[in-house]
Amino acid sequence: MTREGQHSAIHRADYTAPAFWIDTVELCFDLDPAKTRVLNKMRLRRNADVPAQPLRLDGEELNLARVLVNGQGASFKMDGNQLVLENLPAAEDGAFDLEIFTTCCPAKNTKLMGLYVSNDSFFTQCEAEGFRRITYFLDRPDVMASYTVTLRADKAKYPVLLSNGNLVEQGTLDDGRHFAKWVDPFKKPSYLFALVAGQLVGREQRITARNGREHLLQVFVRPGDLDKTEHAMNSLMASVAWDEARFGLPLDLERFMIVATSDFNMGAMENKGLNIFNTKYVLANQATATDTDYSNIESVVGHEYFHNWTGNRVTCRDWFQLSLKEGLTVFRDQEFSQDLCREPSARAVKRIEDVRVLRTAQFPEDAGPMAHPVRPDSYIEINNFYTVTIYEKGAEVVRMMQTLVGREGFAKGMTLYFERFDGQAVTCDDFAQAIADANPDSDLARLLPQFKRWYSQAGTPRVHASGSFDAAARTYTLTLGQSCAPTPGQAVKEPFVIPVSLGLVGADGRELALRTMDGNTVPSPYTFVMTQASETLTFVDIDAEPVPSILRGFSAPVVLEFDYSDEQLLTLLANDIDPFNRWEAGQRLAVRSALKAIAAVADPAPLQPLNTAYIDAMRSVLRHPTLDAAFKELVLTLPSETYIAEQLDVVDPQRIHAVREAMRGQLAVALTDDWAWAFDAHADNGAYQPDPLSSGRRALAGMALTHLCLAARTTGDVVWPGKAYQRFKDAGNMTDRFNALAALVASDHALAAQALPRFHAMFKDEALVLDKWFALQAGAPDRAGNILPAVRQLMKHPDFNLRNPNRARSVIFSYCSANPGAFHRPDAAGYVFWSDRVIELDGINPQVAARLARALDRWKKLTEPYRSAAREALVRVAAKADLSNDVREVVTRALAD
Repeated sequence: MTREGQHSAIHRADYTAPAFWIDTVELCFDLDPAKTRVLNKMRLRRNADVPAQPLRLDGEELNLARVLVNGQGASFKMDGNQLVLENLPAAEDGAFDLEIFTTCCPAKNTKLMGLYVSNDSFFTQCEAEGFRRITYFLDRPDVMASYTVTLRADKAKYPVLLSNGNLVEQGTLDDGRHFAKWVDPFKKPSYLFALVAGQLVGREQRITARNGREHLLQVFVRPGDLDKTEHAMNSLMASVAWDEARFGLPLDLERFMIVATSDFNMGAMENKGLNIFNTKYVLANQATATDTDYSNIESVVGHEYFHNWTGNRVTCRDWFQLSLKEGLTVFRDQEFSQDLCREPSARAVKRIEDVRVLRTAQFPEDAGPMAHPVRPDSYIEINNFYTVTIYEKGAEVVRMMQTLVGREGFAKGMTLYFERFDGQAVTCDDFAQAIADANPDSDLARLLPQFKRWYSQAGTPRVHASGSFDAAARTYTLTLGQSCAPTPGQAVKEPFVIPVSLGLVGADGRELALRTMDGNTVPSPYTFVMTQASETLTFVDIDAEPVPSILRGFSAPVVLEFDYSDEQLLTLLANDIDPFNRWEAGQRLAVRSALKAIAAVADPAPLQPLNTAYIDAMRSVLRHPTLDAAFKELVLTLPSETYIAEQLDVVDPQRIHAVREAMRGQLAVALTDDWAWAFDAHADNGAYQPDPLSSGRRALAGMALTHLCLAARTTGDVVWPGKAYQRFKDAGNMTDRFNALAALVASDHALAAQALPRFHAMFKDEALVLDKWFALQAGAPDRAGNILPAVRQLMKHPDFNLRNPNRARSVIFSYCSANPGAFHRPDAAGYVFWSDRVIELDGINPQVAARLARALDRWKKLTEPYRSAAREALVRVAAKADLSNDVREVVTRALAD
C-alpha cells in the first residue's frame, strides 16, 4: 500500500464503458482558501449497454457533508477513495438527480492538482485526474457532460471570477461578496473543467472570424505583468487565424481566455475556453524574456488553442489514447510555427530544433526502463505518461501520416475526423482510420494495419542502409533494412511502415536526377516507403559513385545507420540541398570525433579530439555568405553529452564531459578570428524584434561571444571577457544580456562573480528572470567539483522556494537532469542529493518528484563506480514506505531486471 492506495497496474485491454452517463452538472462554489464549499447537482442515467451495477464516484481529500438522490437522503458507503451508491432509483429512462455537498482546503493543496491557491488566487488543474479532488465524480474522459458553474467569493479579495464557456450572469451578494455564472455550451469531460478567482488584470482584443462572428480574446495576469502580455495575445490571434486557414476550424465560443499563474506543474492546460498557463509561457517583454521564451510562448499558446478541436471537441476515450490529442496537437503547433516562418531556412531551423528534442529526450526514453508505446498498454500512475513519447514521438507518427497522404490529403482527413467524431470521446484507431478513409488511394490506406504498429510497439527503429555503385552498369543500389530492439514487455518487433525521404548527391556536390530501373524519373527528394525487414532500390544513369542523402527532413523517427566516410559527410555538409541532412552530417562528424576520443586511452596531455578537416568545415559554415545565422548556430552547436552517451553501450559521464569540453575549447581557439568576425557582424540588430532572422543573428552572436570567452581561458586574453561584461551591462534586451552573462559563467571568468549579483539586483522582482539566474548557475560546467556545493547554497537563497515547480526545476532539475558532468560525481554525492530531493519533493508534489526521479532512468548504462552508486540511490528512494504512486512507478521500473 502507498499513501494513495494500492499501486496496481491499469490495462488498456480492460477498458469498459461507464455504467452511468452524466448529462448535466451544476456546480456552485463558495470560495474560501481554508474551506471551499462545493455543491454538485448532477443528472445521471444508466448506460443501458452495460450490466446494472452500483455507481462508484471518485474523490480524494474531500470532506463529504451530504448526498441526496432525487432530493431525498440516500444511503452510501465508502470504498477507499470511492463513494459507492447502490439501489439507485430505476426511472423509465434510467435517469435520476444526484446532489453532493463537499468541502476542501485549497490553501493546503501543494500537489497543485484539483483546486488550489497560488499568490492569494484560486486556480484549478484537473488533467488527468484532478477533478476528483474538487467533488465526487465519474472522473474519466469518456464521461462528457454540460456544465453550469456559479462562483461566489469575497469581491475585494477575488474581483475576477472565471470558468469555462460563456458568462451569462454576474452580480453583488450580501457581506461584500459577488457571484458569476458561467455556462459551457459544449459537453466536456471533467478533466477540462476550470475555474479561476483572484486579483487579476486583463488584456482584451476583439476579433472577427472568417465566418463573420465576433469573439473576445482575453489574457489575465497578476497586476504589474500586463505589459508582458502583448506577445501572448498576438500569438493567440495568429493561432485563431491559422487554424481557420489551414484546417477550416473556427473559434466556437463567444470568448477565449488565457490566465497565467506562477504555480503550475505543467506548461499550460487547454481547459475549454479557459486555458490556464504557467507564467513562463505567457509573460514576455524584451527586458525580461529571451528569443527562446518568445518562441516557446508562440508555440505553447498555439498548442493549447489548437486543443480546442483536437482534444476538446473530440477527446480521448481513455488515458491510453492520450497521444490522440497530444501527439496530434504537438504536430499542429509545430506546423503552425513553421508556417509562420516566411523563409525556407527558418522552417528548416524549426524542424531541426524539434528533431533535436526528440533525439536527446525521446530516444533515450525509448531505450530505457520507462519505454512505452505511443499508445501505452498499461500504467500505474497516468501522470507518468505525459512523456516525450506521447507528445513528440506521437507528433512524428502524425507527420508520417501527412507524408503518406500529402498535405491536402491530411487536411481532408482532418475534416472527415471532425465530421465523424465531433462531441465524442474516441481512440487513436479512429483518427488513423479517418485519415486513411479520406485518402483511399494512399499508401496509408493500403498499409494502415501495419502502420498502426507505431502506436503499439515501443522502441526506436533502426534503419540500416548500405550502397553499392556499379561503374560498368552505371547503377547505384541502395539496400535498406530495419530492426527494433526489445523493450520492457515487448521482446519481438514486427516491421514498421517507414517513409524514407532520400536523394543522391554527386561527388561534386550536385543533386543527381533519380531514374529507376524501369526508366522513370522520380522526384528528388524521393520518398520510399519501407514495409519489409529488408528492401532494395536501384537508380540508373549514374556516372560516378554518389553520396546518398537518406532520411531527408527526418522523414521518420528512426536511427539511420550508414557507414559514411568523413569525406562523404563533408560533401553533404557543404552541399546537400536538404538542410536537415546538412546539419546531420556535421553532427555525425562531431559524434564520430567524440566517440574516438572517448575510446582512446586517457592521455594526460590536453585532448584535441577534432581534426583539421572538421574545423575547416565549421569555419566554412561560420563564414558562409548566404547561410542563415540560426542555421549556422545549429550546425556549430556540438551534440549534447546526453546524446553522445546514447551512442555508447557503457557510459563514463566524466569522460564524455571532458571530451566534449575539449571539443568546445578546441573550436573556440582554432576559430578565434572567425568568432570575432561573427560577433562583430551579428552583434548589432537595431530595434528588438523576436522574428526568426533577428533571433538567429542574436543566437550566433551569443555563441561567438561564448567561444571567445572560452578561448580566453587558454590564451589569457582579457579583451573579450571585458567586452562580454560590457555587453551584459549595456544590452537593450534580455537575449543579449543573458547570452553575455552565460558566456562569462561558462568560461568561469572572474567577471562572472561581479555579473551574477548585479543581474540578481536588476531582476530581483522578476520571478521568471530569477529562474534563469538560478538555472544558469546550477547548470554551469563543473571544472572543480564546486557545482553541487553551489546548488546547495542556491537552495538556501531567500528567493528559492521548493514548493514552486518553476523554481525547483530551475535549480534541482538543472543540476540533476541537465548537467551530467556535475551530477555524475565519482563520490556519489550527486546521487545522494538526488535521492534526498526526490523524497522531499514527493511529500509536497508527487508529479514534480516523479519527473526528477527520471534523472537516473539510464543508470544501468553507467560504468563503475557510478552504476553501483546510482542503484544504491534508487534503492534508497524505493525503500521509502509512503512513496506516491508517481515516484514508486518510476523507481520500480528503473530497478527492474
